[in-house]
Amino acid sequence: MTRKGGSITVPPPDTGSASTLLARESAAPSVEHALPLPCSDVLLEKRSEHQAVRRWNTKKLGQRLASDASAAACAGALVAPIITVIDRGIIENASGRSKLMTSISTSMKKLITRPHEFVISKPFSLIFALYFGTYITANILDTMTSTITNSPASSVTAGPAKFIATSSANLSLCLYKDSRFTRLYGPPGVPRPVPPASYLLFALRDSMTIFASFNLPPLVAPLLPISEAVEGNVSRLSVAQFVAPAAAQLVSTPLHLLGLDLYNRPRNGVSGWQRWGKVRRDWGLSTLARMCRIVPAFGVGGVVNMRVRKGLLRSLK
Repeated sequence: MTRKGGSITVPPPDTGSASTLLARESAAPSVEHALPLPCSDVLLEKRSEHQAVRRWNTKKLGQRLASDASAAACAGALVAPIITVIDRGIIENASGRSKLMTSISTSMKKLITRPHEFVISKPFSLIFALYFGTYITANILDTMTSTITNSPASSVTAGPAKFIATSSANLSLCLYKDSRFTRLYGPPGVPRPVPPASYLLFALRDSMTIFASFNLPPLVAPLLPISEAVEGNVSRLSVAQFVAPAAAQLVSTPLHLLGLDLYNRPRNGVSGWQRWGKVRRDWGLSTLARMCRIVPAFGVGGVVNMRVRKGLLRSLK
């Protein structure tokens, strides 16, 4: 500060000194650290999404799906012959075309002497498509589940999704098969459309069988009178898985026979007592035949499908 002509002059502040600049920079907040980067969260989110996609088990997915189809085809081809023979016999017996045992004997003779003609016939194709479609639905659901959850390829699910999927596939394919069999082996003459009441009875029949095959065994198993010696060789649940669906045929077979009779004999001129008399006459042998049908359909076929699929998937490792 200087005095000049009676006035006092104050010098301007030293804004350019190094010490002053350093002090100001240290006191001022850092903009780089104070403000968040707007794109950092987006980058992290994209990275996490990319990692989530990579967690899917897509290794050899095409070959795994081919294994699913091969296992289903093996199981379907194994059970289709005997089921074709039994289903044809039951329907021909109900329509009056042939006695049950006569029809079964004729079909078995053709299967043994002319197997090439038997396996390319329409009845065999319908039964094969029914069980191939059921098994491959279960297999593909297992493969898709193991892919999404990043589980081993040979893992098997047992939740409600699998029950709904396989039941829907089996029910729809079985209704189509029954409509074709009913027209193929119904009364002589021009085939008629299958009435809606028959479809309803067939659907109730299959719903009972599916319920007895998947839901009843865990409930029935503790009640079975099996000794400890027998249980050492076979579990109660394994026995229940065969006994429950077989026992359900005692109730479901009359529904099947009534559905066939509604097609074989139109409503006009046929009373309810007459239909009941026809169902009662065919009930015994038809029930026994359907029990024999259940063992390959829900026992042998399921085991073969599971083991073949497991072996094929193991060979892909």
